Amino acid sequence: MMEEWAAARTPAGRLAQHVFLSTDGRRLLFYAQWTSDEDHLAWARAHRTGTVSRIDTLVPGIERPGLVRTRLAGSVVHDAERPAGLFVVTTTAPEAAEAAVTPAPGLLAVHIHLTSDGEQAKVIAEWSDIAAHRAAAREKADCRRYTLLRAFDDDRR
Repeated sequence: MMEEWAAARTPAGRLAQHVFLSTDGRRLLFYAQWTSDEDHLAWARAHRTGTVSRIDTLVPGIERPGLVRTRLAGSVVHDAERPAGLFVVTTTAPEAAEAAVTPAPGLLAVHIHLTSDGEQAKVIAEWSDIAAHRAAAREKADCRRYTLLRAFDDDRR
């Protein structure tokens, strides 16, 4: 499936597409950035059904938690030189999201996304590795750890 997506032309309006694999190997997180909700919806109307049906055939019993639309509210980069080995995704109240940006050894960057209704913040923290995340004692019940599985290039450039 990943090779099929990589070979396909970049949809109009899609800026970036990344697929993350949970560290336990049980979940995928699809993270896409679009120029607008309208561009994403146009793509979804034209192509989502075919894409989803092929995935359903390959992965029987798949569970989809649903689409969450967010807007980037801010980012803090602590170390732009090292590559991220771990991505930690946490859902929190918007007023609590700022606590996630406090520097710690191995914390490379933090990106705060607010849901469309403003009720939740999705915090994506980039860590050097899982050991650094564990050492910082930032493990929460609602956090999920991922590694980057695939990033799709934009063929329009």
